[in-house]
Amino acid sequence: MLLIGKTALITGASKGIGRAIALAFAK
Repeated sequence: MLLIGKTALITGASKGIGRAIALAFAK
């Protein structure tokens, strides 16, 4: 899950979706 979260953050960060994913994973 950590790997997926990091990948999603890096990929989504550019689109701004990374924050939403990071928050969702944080919970």
